[in-house]
Amino acid sequence: MSNITHTPTTTADRIRSIIGGSMGNLVEWYDWYIYSAFSLYFAKSFFPKGDETAQLLDTAGVFAIGFLMRPIGGWLMGTFADRRGRKTALTFSVLLMSVGSLIIAVIPSYEKIGVAAPLLLVIARILQGLSVGGEYGTSATYLSEMASKKHRGFYSSFQYVTLIMGQLLALGVLVLLQRVFLTEEQLHSWGWRIPFGIGAMLAVITMYLRRSLHESASFSQTEGKSKSMQGTLRALAQHPKAVFTVIGLTLGGTVAFYTFTTYMQKFLVNTSGFSKSNATLISTLTLIVFMLIQPLFGWISDKVGRKPLLITFGVLGTLTTVPILTELTDTHSDWAAFWLIMLALVVVSNYTSINAVVKAELFPAHIRALGVGFPYAIAVSVFGGTAELIALKCKDLHHPEWFFWYVTACILVSLIIYSTMSDTRKFSKIEEEDLLEP
Repeated sequence: MSNITHTPTTTADRIRSIIGGSMGNLVEWYDWYIYSAFSLYFAKSFFPKGDETAQLLDTAGVFAIGFLMRPIGGWLMGTFADRRGRKTALTFSVLLMSVGSLIIAVIPSYEKIGVAAPLLLVIARILQGLSVGGEYGTSATYLSEMASKKHRGFYSSFQYVTLIMGQLLALGVLVLLQRVFLTEEQLHSWGWRIPFGIGAMLAVITMYLRRSLHESASFSQTEGKSKSMQGTLRALAQHPKAVFTVIGLTLGGTVAFYTFTTYMQKFLVNTSGFSKSNATLISTLTLIVFMLIQPLFGWISDKVGRKPLLITFGVLGTLTTVPILTELTDTHSDWAAFWLIMLALVVVSNYTSINAVVKAELFPAHIRALGVGFPYAIAVSVFGGTAELIALKCKDLHHPEWFFWYVTACILVSLIIYSTMSDTRKFSKIEEEDLLEP
């Protein structure tokens, strides 16, 4: 008989563990997104003067550097989580993120320290890239392992609820600073530093929450087993199909997600001609609705399976992306922009709500955090992290429509993967572990 205590043992304990794990995710993504949300204001502080598109390209390039560090973070933190536990890895990842935010908050401008300013910005984004790269795989694994089979899609959808909540918090801080506390000149001068300081301080609350987390039963079952097979690339190489499935199913979803969330604020300003404050308000409203519908789609996946939702995203995303972005280009109505973006985000919800649980269900416990985090981070770095840069470059070349077709092509590739993969709700590695319990 096994003497392992499978905690938490009650629904209330399970919910508390999921809230604690996902709330840390909120702080991670708040810190990550304030860079994008406030780049309209701090771009000129770190780079030589030029036109707005050129400065945004520079900040988008640094944003992409952070993404390029995510595979390393996914590898290092995934290995750590599979060997030392999900709880310890989650606590360390948020600490790393807060250090990056604090650095950005206090960096002097380019005018004061020259090239050292953008170099320090790059260092801060490298730390944050390592953190987010490790956070995704570990939190996706933890939330999927803590949820019961019947509600796994629903509970794991809260990863994107808190992810979006982090972005909303970033945009909410921006709206308050724009409309209540600071003038436009103050925001450009020094006000953009405030949200980075807030992010650093939020880490203290997050670490307190994560100290009380239960470790997952799935990880507990791997303790005492050979460390040579826990969280290693050699062990991961034994699951090539699962690894390539993660990359393929992420490709289209991550490009679509970053296009209609992170980049959309800049698109509305730089392409559609909206004011910065109106663009921020529209983005905030769409994200609120987007956040609220994630559990609904997660619940649906528990009823009908994961694959039908992924195929729905692939088909509708392929058919509607170009028309929606084309219409947004010529739209000057706040409500028209809201509904167009909302339509796109409803389509994307078929991916975002369940992508974490699908990946976790592909791998056994001893390499689950690495298997989820590392290939996912590769796909996000190559495609999600460069989406904004490619969009701005196409805009700079006076052919923004090229980006519309690029997004469509990425979604189409993922649709092919969705059509050929098994439904992980029916063939879950997590369920195999439960069947093997003595």
